[in-house]
Amino acid sequence: MLEIGGKRVQMAEQPADERRKNFRSVPLGYTVEEAMVEAQRCIQCEYAPCERHCPVRMKLKAIIRKIATGKFRDAFLIAKQDNPIPAIAGLVCPQEDQCEGVCPLACHGQGINIGKLEAFIAQWAMDNNVKEEFHIADKPARVAVIGSGPAGISCAVDLRRYGYGVTVFEALHMAGGVLQYGIPAFRLPKDIVDYEISYLEEIGAEVRLNHIVGQNITFEELRREYDAIFIGTGAGAPQFLGIEGERLKGVYSANEFLIRANLMKAYLFPEYDTPIICGDRVGVIGAGNVAMDVARCAVRLGAGEVFILYRRTRKESPAREEEVQHGLEEGIIFVELVSPVRVLGGDDGWVKAIELQRMRLGEPDKSGRPRPVKIEGSEFTMDLDTVVESLGTQPNRLFLDKLPQLDKTEWGTIKVDDTLRTNLDGIYAGGDAIRGNATVILALGDGRKAARSIHEFIAAKNK
Repeated sequence: MLEIGGKRVQMAEQPADERRKNFRSVPLGYTVEEAMVEAQRCIQCEYAPCERHCPVRMKLKAIIRKIATGKFRDAFLIAKQDNPIPAIAGLVCPQEDQCEGVCPLACHGQGINIGKLEAFIAQWAMDNNVKEEFHIADKPARVAVIGSGPAGISCAVDLRRYGYGVTVFEALHMAGGVLQYGIPAFRLPKDIVDYEISYLEEIGAEVRLNHIVGQNITFEELRREYDAIFIGTGAGAPQFLGIEGERLKGVYSANEFLIRANLMKAYLFPEYDTPIICGDRVGVIGAGNVAMDVARCAVRLGAGEVFILYRRTRKESPAREEEVQHGLEEGIIFVELVSPVRVLGGDDGWVKAIELQRMRLGEPDKSGRPRPVKIEGSEFTMDLDTVVESLGTQPNRLFLDKLPQLDKTEWGTIKVDDTLRTNLDGIYAGGDAIRGNATVILALGDGRKAARSIHEFIAAKNK
């Protein structure tokens, strides 16, 4: 007999010893029976706190109810009403801080595994060729979307629903932005990304790859040719510590390391022509989700030992607990309470070691976490042959520097009002371009909000 609210049905995973050697997906997916049993744990709360804490307000209660009764097609179509990429969101969203974190069952055990159920129905729809049917009443107005990451995707889809012609401009040779280059395939399989992005062209949005706005086409040309513009260029420029030795060979930014590994398939060299040199002892500076991705990629690229170098303790790490746990299972090592002083190199110009200073935890800072405090005279050296800095990112200047008239914040992000409108008439922005580092689901929410604002702008202009 089913126990309502009982123990969570865990999704099967590749064993750690096996997955250390490949980039295939770690989660193996629910079976139909497992998904139904997990969904049947839901107590169907009257006020559905999971929905109120979802940035795109997915109808999670209804979706779970449909899964519980085996109506997977209905569940998928409900999910697509609010989220154009449910397979992706199900795998990478921080559900533990949003929908799953407020599930009443989480207070008494384990909350409903909402993210994995979302991924299940999306995978089921892919396997059974179930797609959303669109009935678009085309309007003459056209909108340009710059960037094909999560914010650009959701904005483009909703603009097509309103009936507008949409052109998506992507600087790289593949659409998807951070979904392609930033998240490894073992966490987000690329066939899922390609499948969900192919949806854009199916609904009539044009996607122009290898198009850098400001180089291949000017921003002023876009303003003349389109009725409105959405900027979803993300935050792809890395930040650095600014310490001695950062220019040595063997020092990477997390962005470069992940782009080589994920987008350009360096792990398949020479089958793919992008090499990456990953040494035997790798130090990753930082402890967020991106740092975990880098460390786990390094393991798969053959590094003998991979260290997370963090100035606080693992407890204060901003990474998802699931990612930390997976990394630990795969052998990454946390070196807590250390801060880099300089990177040391040999006569050949390659990294040989890193000098670190020990830290202690002080009073809480603005983030609420204990402030790391240096312990004077505690410097020591650790032998390394690869160093990767994972310190966060900021919007890429390649595009923004060509728009000096666009207002930015002191952090370099685009300044917008509550409707996501910039200071330029008819120009809107969202996602990491306005937030800095954020999550896929927040970017999706921005895209939807901006689409509504653009619709109201065009409608008012055409009155």
